[in-house]
Amino acid sequence: QVQLVESGGDSVQAGGSLRLSCAVSGATFSRICMAWFRRISGNERERVASVSSSGRSWYYADSVSGRFNISRDNTKDTVYLHMNGLKPEDTAMYYCAADYRSCVTPEYWGQGTQVAVSS
Repeated sequence: QVQLVESGGDSVQAGGSLRLSCAVSGATFSRICMAWFRRISGNERERVASVSSSGRSWYYADSVSGRFNISRDNTKDTVYLHMNGLKPEDTAMYYCAADYRSCVTPEYWGQGTQVAVSS
């Protein structure tokens, strides 16, 4: 069974930085696409960033491009989201997600880690 466990969420001031981590178990990590989503309203989630299984293809939402960076360590079965220049509008629950085919609609999800940015 694929399990994703996020960590690293915290409360920071605007302009600060955080690094989120997502440890994956029960999957062939080198073959799965990894993504970070955040809850923006109700049950709606926005894909913030994703990285292909090969690590050679990335996606970033316009709202975070240039500030966030996604990386994966296939030796540790872990994906990271490096968040810089945080803004109050980045406040959200952040979820790690994974899929063997596409990160647009991933099958596997973590429980989330909360990020709060104060002005």
